[in-house]
Amino acid sequence: MLLDYRVFGGLAMGVLKTVGRRNVFLIAVYGALLYMSIPLGAWVQPGPAGETWPCIVGTEEGLYGIDPQGNAAPLWTDGAVRTIKRSPDYWAILSDQGIWVSPDLRTWESRNQGLPVKVIKVYDQGKKSFISQVQDIKDLEIHPENPAIMVCAIKDGVFLSRNTGLSWENMGMPPYRTNGIKAVAVANLPDLTILLSHSVYGVYYLKPDTPKSRWIELNTGLERLETTNNPDEVSDIAVVLPRQEDALGTRPRLFASQSFRIRLYELDWEQKRFKLIWADKESSEGFGTVDALDPGRETLRFIRDGCVMELPYPGAAGEPSEPAIRQREDLLAFMQAIPVTMGIKPSCVFLENQGSYAEAEPVNLSELWLLNTNPGPLDTPAVGREGIYLPVNHAMSPESLKPYMDLISRQGLTMVVVDMKDDYGRLRFTPQNPNITAKGRVFRPVDIDAFLQSMKDRDLYTVARLVVFKDPEVARKEGGKFAVWDSRTKSPWRGYYDSRQKKQPAGAREENPLVTILPSEDPEYEILRTYYDERWVDPYAEEVWEYNAAIAAELHERGFDEIQFDYIRFPTDGVNLADARYRWKDPGMDMDSAIISFLRYIRSRVDAPLSIDIYGANGWYRTGARTGQEVELLSLYVDVICPMYYPSHFEQDFLAQPPAQLRPYRIYYQGTQRAQRISRGKVIIRPYVQAFYLNVAYDRKYYNQDYIRREVEGVRDGGNGGHTYWNNLGRYDDIPLMPKVARP
Repeated sequence: MLLDYRVFGGLAMGVLKTVGRRNVFLIAVYGALLYMSIPLGAWVQPGPAGETWPCIVGTEEGLYGIDPQGNAAPLWTDGAVRTIKRSPDYWAILSDQGIWVSPDLRTWESRNQGLPVKVIKVYDQGKKSFISQVQDIKDLEIHPENPAIMVCAIKDGVFLSRNTGLSWENMGMPPYRTNGIKAVAVANLPDLTILLSHSVYGVYYLKPDTPKSRWIELNTGLERLETTNNPDEVSDIAVVLPRQEDALGTRPRLFASQSFRIRLYELDWEQKRFKLIWADKESSEGFGTVDALDPGRETLRFIRDGCVMELPYPGAAGEPSEPAIRQREDLLAFMQAIPVTMGIKPSCVFLENQGSYAEAEPVNLSELWLLNTNPGPLDTPAVGREGIYLPVNHAMSPESLKPYMDLISRQGLTMVVVDMKDDYGRLRFTPQNPNITAKGRVFRPVDIDAFLQSMKDRDLYTVARLVVFKDPEVARKEGGKFAVWDSRTKSPWRGYYDSRQKKQPAGAREENPLVTILPSEDPEYEILRTYYDERWVDPYAEEVWEYNAAIAAELHERGFDEIQFDYIRFPTDGVNLADARYRWKDPGMDMDSAIISFLRYIRSRVDAPLSIDIYGANGWYRTGARTGQEVELLSLYVDVICPMYYPSHFEQDFLAQPPAQLRPYRIYYQGTQRAQRISRGKVIIRPYVQAFYLNVAYDRKYYNQDYIRREVEGVRDGGNGGHTYWNNLGRYDDIPLMPKVARP
């Protein structure tokens, strides 16, 4: 008789206090194996020194084998393991230290030669050194028929190896400047074919052995992101080899899933079309994640939010019936038993059989963070905070503060965000550290000791906002030593745009320090060169890091609960962006590594929750294009990410399908969940909510209190991280009275 997973799960939890963790794990393992009707011997993998284990687990701390007695044996501990791959000849792991291969799970060899390297700058007590590591690898796949062939992908390139990773050849990517590759696959169709999934532009394929081959789009049939021409992101592509008894041909079958849609597809290779084979139509707005496709003999296993699922392969008739799909609650209980009983949190699990398929088959599941139905850290005071951005000019006295405190009390808010280094690089407090005032300029400072005491008396969580790399004050210091440099003018760089207008007589135009008049080829016209009101410092400059770290450290020591960095990015505006040069950039560094290096340095100096503000698009898509703000990487170094999903800043028809009034809800609901999934649930997602009117088409028609209410409802329905109302002037008359919610 089989042991139901509910029985062994309840038994395991019931005896936890009396029999100890090892025996609880043993009960869970045996129960799972009995439930699946699998002999224990079929799952045992030989280990070092004669040890055996029923499963192999990848964690943030490394790779572990777990034996039948519940002992965890370290197999590889040089980094975090995201994916385990098995071929007939070797094991491979995808880790934060790149790709490693082993013939026996005992000896491991790095297989990263030829893959791009990311250089991290380490700054300590005035001295700098460097860490070189493989660029973050998004996916790794082994050719199902030829284990010597492997493919992997970084954010902006696909790489092919024909010798088990001993060397790699760059296959490039489709001709888009935006990075954002998510998944790859490789198969003979019948020629060697590589497929990739891009976060914005969808699926493409390449035949590397065909002369003059190029990446070709392959998106027909995939569900698109509403109101756009782009398919919503494909999370994974699985290759299933045909069996002799199949009557559906001899070519491999390809299946795909989506990151933000609960959808599974099969690719019709002849027609170059994806066919929907399953969708969960009962989920809210169809939103959810399907990932980690694990092809079995008869079924396709996969992870979706909070579940392990299994779907029989479609037959010749096409789509399987709805009842055919089932939850693998036995596997879910098995995964959930590991952290409870062993104290290790699995990111991926491999269970291998030694017997025939009739007895069992391998189970290989990754992206296990998706099994947590409430992603994001909950054990921090930063979680669930709802508050306002308070312009510092309104924090100067009890009288100027009163309307905001009344608003906070009325709305049940718990947080205040206030500038301590503003958009013009000015310090809005009086530092005690003379090294800060040596670089910065104090301007109309608030008495932060009195201000913080007032906030503490109201039990409010306080966040100090620091504008980092947009800093006119430091940019002009020492002859522009720290400024982004203009290679053409040999002076500090400033972004601008040009416009053409009829020539005006002298004295007719208003003086504007941001506008320069240039001659036009047509003598009746003139060119207005308008400079953005921005001056930038070099994000690679370690002295700039040191200055901002000193500010952050002092503000936390003096009582701020959290430090928030805004403009933690590279400049993005100006037709002259190509002229910008970064003189502090060291060889091998890129935008991502500059931001990461800065945050690593801040972490070494500041013991406080850290938050960062990012563009809405960088929280929506898996890309850090133009800015260095790649959520997947930044989530490793901060506690909170604050996307600015302002509806006014998206294209005006984006998600404006009928009923168009729901657009603010859609943007914030989907945006919050997308950022959670891109970060793998590692950080709190606390969006900024638009509480201001902008003279754009959608706002002119729809901006009102319901607009803001729907934004907040979207955030609340999409996560538990909280939100911050933003109005640059501090005008919050449009905020509706919202139901109060308890913090998680």
